[in-house]
Amino acid sequence: MMLAGIPVADKDVLELARLLREAGFEDVAERLEDAYDSEVTVLALTVPEREAILRALDDPPEGLAELRDVLLLEHESRKREGLI
Repeated sequence: MMLAGIPVADKDVLELARLLREAGFEDVAERLEDAYDSEVTVLALTVPEREAILRALDDPPEGLAELRDVLLLEHESRKREGLI
C-alpha cells in the first residue's frame, strides 16, 4: 500500500495499525485496516491522520522508519509555512 507517497509492505501496514491502536488512535488504525482488507493500493491520508501516525511512530520499527521520515519532513514544512 502507498502511504504518504511511499510503498509500505502489508506486514508493516498491519504493524502500523497495531501501533496506532496502542497510541490511542483507534479511528486511524481502523481506516488502515479497512483499506488493507479492501486491498487499497494508494491511501490518501488527512493531515490529522498523518500527525497521528507520526506520533505513533515515535520509535519506529525498521519497516516504518522511511514513512516516519517522510511524515516528519512534511510536518516540519507545514510548521515553517504556518499551516499548523
